[in-house]
Amino acid sequence: MFNNQLIQILIILTIGFISPVNKADTDLSFLAQRVDAQQRPFLIGFAQDDLSNDWRAAQVRDLQKALEPYKEYITLHVTNARGQTAQQIKDIEDLAQKNIDLLITSPRDAAAMTPVISQIYQAGVPVILLSRRTLNDDYTLFIGASNRDIGRRAADFFGQQEKPLNLLILQHIPSSTPGIQRTEGFLEMLPRYPHLNIVGIKRADSLRALAIQAVEQAIAEGLSFNAIYAQSDSMASGARLALQHADIDPATIMIVGIDYINEARAAIRAGTQTASFTYPTFGQAGAEYALKILQQQPIPKEIMLESVLVTKDNVEHIDPIF
Repeated sequence: MFNNQLIQILIILTIGFISPVNKADTDLSFLAQRVDAQQRPFLIGFAQDDLSNDWRAAQVRDLQKALEPYKEYITLHVTNARGQTAQQIKDIEDLAQKNIDLLITSPRDAAAMTPVISQIYQAGVPVILLSRRTLNDDYTLFIGASNRDIGRRAADFFGQQEKPLNLLILQHIPSSTPGIQRTEGFLEMLPRYPHLNIVGIKRADSLRALAIQAVEQAIAEGLSFNAIYAQSDSMASGARLALQHADIDPATIMIVGIDYINEARAAIRAGTQTASFTYPTFGQAGAEYALKILQQQPIPKEIMLESVLVTKDNVEHIDPIF
C-alpha cells in the first residue's frame, strides 16, 4: 500500500509541475528581436469554450499566470463562446482576422470545428489543442490525457465492487472528444462486469446546474440507481446537491468523478464521493510549449499526461488541481 501511494504521489507531482515555465530557460533576446521586427508583441489567441465551467475558467487562469512574466513580449487574447459551438468557430475566425501568432483552443465539437482549425493551421498559424482533439492532424501540438483510458479505469473501479451496481452516467459534452471517449471507454469494459447495469445516461455538459437537473430528472423518472459515474467533478457536485434535495444521503451512492477539484477532495474526505481521477487543466504546459513554438524550438506532436485515481486511501497525499 505504501509503495503504491508513493508511486501515485510521484506521478501527481509530475502532472502538477511538468516542466514549469522558467524564465531562465526562455530566450528573451530572441523574443525581443522578433517583437522588434514585427513592431508589436506576439499575439496568442485562446478561443475558450465556456468560462462558466469552473475547470475551463481555471484553465485560462493557469495559462494567464504562466504567461504573465512575458507580458512585455506576449499579449494573450481570450474569448468565451459561452458553450456555443457556432460562437467558438466565429471566435477563431475573428482571432485569425487579428493576425494572431498562435492559436490555443479546446474544441467543443470535434467534427464541426475541424474545418476552421485546419484552415488556420494550413494558413501557417501554429495551433495548440488543450484537452480536446479535432478529427485530423492539422494542429501543431495536442496536450491532454487519455480520456478513453480514464473511462476504462472508471469501469474497472466500479467493477471491482462485489455488489450489483445500477449506474447513472452524467455525460460530458457528447460532441467533444473527452465526452465521446470517457463514455466509449467505460461502455467497452462492461462485458467484463455483468453485475454493472447502466440505468441511464444523462447529458450535463460538466456544469453543476445541468447535473442537478439531470439527477432530479432521473429520480422523477423512477430510475433506481446506487452508483453515479460523473464525467467531471462539477457534475458530481451537482449530483450530490440533487440527492440531498431529494432526501437521499449521497454517502449511500457510489459516486466517481473526474478532475479532482477541491470539492471532490472534501467530498472524498467526508465519504460523499468515492473517488476521482485527476485531470489537470494543461494551462501551464500550454504556456510552456507556446513559448517554445514562438522561439521556433522543436516540439513533439503530442504530450499525454497521466491521470491518478484518488480515493480515501491517498486523498491526503494528492493536491487538487484547483
